[in-house]
Amino acid sequence: MRSGHGALRAIGATKDSELVSSESKPTLIDLFCGAGGMTLGFMQAGFQPILSIDHDLPSIETHRANFPGMSICTDIRDFVDFPSADVVVGGPPCQGFSRLGKQARKERLENFLWKDYMRCVASSKPSVFVIENVPEFLKDPAFLGVSEESEKLGYKLTVSVLNAADFGVPQRRQRTIMIGSRIGPPSLPRATHQKPGDQMNLFTELPTWSTVRDAIGDLPLEPTNENLHNSRNVSKLSLERYRHVPPGGNRKDLPEDLQPDCWRYKDPRGGGSTDLMGRLEWDAPSLTIRTQFLKPEKGRYLHPAADRSITVREGARLQTFPDDFKFTGSVFQTVKQIGNAVPVELARQVALEVFQHMASNCYEWGNHPLEQVG
Repeated sequence: MRSGHGALRAIGATKDSELVSSESKPTLIDLFCGAGGMTLGFMQAGFQPILSIDHDLPSIETHRANFPGMSICTDIRDFVDFPSADVVVGGPPCQGFSRLGKQARKERLENFLWKDYMRCVASSKPSVFVIENVPEFLKDPAFLGVSEESEKLGYKLTVSVLNAADFGVPQRRQRTIMIGSRIGPPSLPRATHQKPGDQMNLFTELPTWSTVRDAIGDLPLEPTNENLHNSRNVSKLSLERYRHVPPGGNRKDLPEDLQPDCWRYKDPRGGGSTDLMGRLEWDAPSLTIRTQFLKPEKGRYLHPAADRSITVREGARLQTFPDDFKFTGSVFQTVKQIGNAVPVELARQVALEVFQHMASNCYEWGNHPLEQVG
């Protein structure tokens, strides 16, 4: 565990959870849990996970390595025995909602998994539930469906699109956060950081956004191939292209003879995405870390100073996973798990708000037995 970035907490670092004893922590169900970014953030804030479900076996194996005894690999549509819990969290798969998945939108069964999420809420009867998703979720019929079902079950809702950078994550990642509560009107967490040059009001001074330098500046420029500090081997042509991209630059900085034909002919007037083959900047947050961050051709994933993509470890740090979090599976599977995760620090800030909401409404937890599963 490094000391260079305050948001990266060791798995066992429970500064916030010391507010409650281990015998009286509010219980948590995490649906569509993936590797466990949301689970870890809520655990750091004082919650006791009792059940996590995902259909992806490599993700569940990572989850089990970090949170033994609570992870089940199954299709949620087949799961019926939901235990009681104080809080239910989760992000129904977002590919059908996102811009990246628009073409196949109507064919994707994932768009209907929100119904199974709400089925768990109806069965477990939590005091609070949290849904995390892409910004486009707010424009999808699924959002209306969740809202209507929540009202039927007696939950009051608050929802907004949050920028992870405003909550200490060294990454500009926009996510919809919806909180439902049946113990009182819920609130969203307040920003803990601000964009450099911004001032929220005259009476509030917040630290500026965490940066790429804060997150990965202490790691060797050359990958060590230890502790996931490894990148991928590239061709001489790719390396030559990377060398022509300045800090903050992108594919449009390449000389014409190094432009791939597919970019030259498809985009002759210079339009299109400026993220492709983009280089990160030391003193700014990264852009969204997705599931192919080892490939600079897929986004802004070039290291700020080295002619390579960011490493697996660097991607994990930009998602605020602590170095002692155990990832299992192949490099491809690990990168996918990291890119799909909820940033741990964003999850922790949401969890702290939920915890305070429950406490301020005099909610008494601890009535749900902790049963080991899996």
